[in-house]
Amino acid sequence: MNKFAERLKDLREERNITQYELAKQTGISTACINRWEKNLRLPNIDSIIILCKFFNCSADYLIGLED
Repeated sequence: MNKFAERLKDLREERNITQYELAKQTGISTACINRWEKNLRLPNIDSIIILCKFFNCSADYLIGLED
């Protein structure tokens, strides 16, 4: 699993929210979130920004460039 997929799932689970709830709160489709967490696809920059704002983390952390 790549760092992005792992960190996205970890951050979501830390908040105790489902993929559906994350989708609803961010405007990103549940299908996209599911594919990202399964490492089937990677997000575009706009989606990374939305996720970073939602989880209050840096893009470097989310994509695995820093711990």
